[in-house]
Amino acid sequence: MREVILLAAGGTISSVEGAAGRPGATPQLDGAALAAALPDGVRVEARSLRAVNGSQLTTADVHELAAAAVAETAGGRGVVVTSGTDTIEELAVLFDACNGHEPPIVVTGAIRPASSPGADGPANLVDAVAAAAAPATGHTGALVAFAGELHAARGVRKVDSTMPHAFGSPRGGPIGRVAEGRVNLFARPVRPERALAPAHLDFRVPIVGTWLGDDGELLRAALGLRPDGLVLVALGAGHLPPPTLHALRAAPAELPVALVVRPERGHALRSTYGFEGSERDVLAEGVIEAASLSPAAARMLLLAGLGAGLSREELREHLGGERVSLPPRAGVAHDRGSSGEDE
Repeated sequence: MREVILLAAGGTISSVEGAAGRPGATPQLDGAALAAALPDGVRVEARSLRAVNGSQLTTADVHELAAAAVAETAGGRGVVVTSGTDTIEELAVLFDACNGHEPPIVVTGAIRPASSPGADGPANLVDAVAAAAAPATGHTGALVAFAGELHAARGVRKVDSTMPHAFGSPRGGPIGRVAEGRVNLFARPVRPERALAPAHLDFRVPIVGTWLGDDGELLRAALGLRPDGLVLVALGAGHLPPPTLHALRAAPAELPVALVVRPERGHALRSTYGFEGSERDVLAEGVIEAASLSPAAARMLLLAGLGAGLSREELREHLGGERVSLPPRAGVAHDRGSSGEDE
């Protein structure tokens, strides 16, 4: 069993009602307090790095958290990070991208504050420590431990806002389970071989959605901000309303655009449909197909890739996409390079 260190970053798991002299629960318990509440026989070293809710974290915060966690796995220790559930998706996928060492980084938190009846944080923390220590979790990169389940970082999503069973993996389900401190891993995540070491994450990468009747103005407005990258949430299996497709064609050819889809069990088609705005048209614009990721995960991987200076093809690899070479629709002028330019 590995030695485990707990890195505490706030969140509901550390929150206590009224402790800040105002109504509502706020983060108050540091890493030592969380560790001290573990059952007899479960002991970890603890450090406190932040004391904020997940929605208050900045890219500088999570860059520091990732660096601290990876430094510990480089020394052979499993890591547990406690944080707010609002942004655990982003934390987990960043840790996964950066952790190239054998021990895992296991992220957990709570839905109910520590001062609430039935607080779920202690049970989640016990399971996370067990997962971080278990030899079976080696080379899994990063996991989310919640409600007795283990989820791969690239597939996990927050699926419920208020219930203890808050996290799920819509595409394939959890990859493991923890019961009585025993870890049962029944699948292993597919991950890029190369770990990233981003110098920083301070890039402008908006997430832009689309919808029935979209006129493309939101995408044009986002492009007007001169972003460093962009996540585009398409409909169905990678489709856009024609005005939104026209707005995409006006984007700079060098801009990395990650394509995700609205369905939670996402998959992008390549050559089924031929209507204007179909997957053929969208992929012909050189987007990075990342339909297996949530929008939040795709954005975080773009930030990490940009911070590591990755090329377009290297970004494609880290977002899990494959190279696609499709000819543009006949008779349509393009302002962006087609995906063939990346071959």
